Amino acid sequence: MYFQQADLFWGMSRNFVKEVMNVAEKESYQKGHFLFHEGDPATYFYILLKGRIKLTIGEIGQMVHTVDHAGEAFGWSSLIDRDVYSASAECREDTILQKFDRRTLQKILEEDPSNGFIFFKRLAGTIGYRLLCSYKMISSSSIADTSPTLGSGQIEHSEAAA
Repeated sequence: MYFQQADLFWGMSRNFVKEVMNVAEKESYQKGHFLFHEGDPATYFYILLKGRIKLTIGEIGQMVHTVDHAGEAFGWSSLIDRDVYSASAECREDTILQKFDRRTLQKILEEDPSNGFIFFKRLAGTIGYRLLCSYKMISSSSIADTSPTLGSGQIEHSEAAA
């Protein structure tokens, strides 16, 4: 896959994308392998080549997102000055990734501000999309929590909901 076509690298110069890809490590992982756990030091940024990654939060592993499209990025905590990952990442099938060391990638982004700006703009779009998906999941799962039954077992509709 040529990464300039991936959403994250769209509109960036070919030389910039080549420089970024030159520092990437291509790695394979088996189903069930955890790349990182919530609270682990955020040292790597990842791009999926093949496979599926389940991102979860909390002790019971509440799923927040599935990374399953080639070119999709995750592990962004490593690039926004967070010391630790905000979720856990588990391979749900055999997976191939591009792995980037946070310091090396940040240096490339800082040395080319115009392409670095585009990169972070695309990354912000990815994070924003996931946030909107989370809002939808939260709102659909909380409807039952906020609908009182008054002990009757039947949901009472409020005027605001009707």
